[in-house]
Amino acid sequence: MTAKSTRSGAGAFIAGLFRYQIMIPLAALLLLTVFNLILDPSFFSVSLAHNAAGNPVLNGNLISIIDNGSELAILAIGMTFVTAASGGQDISVGAGIAISGSVILRILCGTNPSPDSMQAPIIAAFLVGCLAAMACGAFNGALVAYFRLQPMVATLILFTAGRSIAAWVNNNQLPVVKEAEFTYFGGFIPGIPIPTPFLIALVCFAVTWAVLKFTNLGLYVQSVGINEKTSRLNGLNPALIKLGVYVILGLCVGVCGLIKVSRISSINYSVIAKDIEMDAILAVALGGNALSGGKFSMSASVLGAYVLQFLTTTLYKLNVQSTAISAYKAVVVIILVVCSAPAVREKLTRLTKKLRAGNASGSAA
Repeated sequence: MTAKSTRSGAGAFIAGLFRYQIMIPLAALLLLTVFNLILDPSFFSVSLAHNAAGNPVLNGNLISIIDNGSELAILAIGMTFVTAASGGQDISVGAGIAISGSVILRILCGTNPSPDSMQAPIIAAFLVGCLAAMACGAFNGALVAYFRLQPMVATLILFTAGRSIAAWVNNNQLPVVKEAEFTYFGGFIPGIPIPTPFLIALVCFAVTWAVLKFTNLGLYVQSVGINEKTSRLNGLNPALIKLGVYVILGLCVGVCGLIKVSRISSINYSVIAKDIEMDAILAVALGGNALSGGKFSMSASVLGAYVLQFLTTTLYKLNVQSTAISAYKAVVVIILVVCSAPAVREKLTRLTKKLRAGNASGSAA
């Protein structure tokens, strides 16, 4: 076998690997890992420390990544469904988190913004917060599915008004939950050194995997996203499926709302989950999913969320100003959108075929 055929064979193998969506976030993860290993190997060190409550917890950059990236991973699950079914994105999830978080605090604190004890069980407050977030999702879904509004335009309404609604829920007050039990959901459960948000994200992913594995939901979503008219001819109800995926995203928003307000036991309406909608969309794109809808890979989206948090932590480690981090992410968005464009994918497919043809002719020679 000649050196030329060996090179073409290696090129065909690498090009073939990238036919799998999961390879895109894995390649980004590998690049970030190698970069940080060269720059500072101590980046990956993990130690056992004690938090303010005196409980042993794991500490380090990797723990920070899985902790802070968990809300994004949960949102990426719902955003993947919405993108696949509607060919658009929901830009109101940050405002939805503010609304659900505000509702949770309202239930827990009642009319007193700073009570000595919680006025209701946490589970009850969480369920009401989820219902509020799912109602927001249903509102967005109805505009997209039944009124035929473009998803980004439809969700712009809550994006604009959502935080004001969240402030109105608590009469513009900043309620505070004083009981330590509430902080467990955004911090650490005593005796468990792994961040609770990561455990919640694992549960959400496991439930989603089971639903996709044992039901036809994934098939229905992809069918509607690929060709709505054909799916209708096959007996599906595209409008109902689109409405459903927005409600699922609302449920994910409700879970994130609990985690967010639990982290600080309060809420800041203008800052909570700021710009998280852009990160959720980027996580879906980083997972190799077409932003125009259709086929999707849920595991690639979730991995993309953690890779994005990996990138953010790396930039902070390099002392990049927080105001400039969005610019770096914007560059990533541009690269991903260009790479996922049909014209670029066609060229890559043709290149793969040429490399394979070259490998075949080299082997024959």
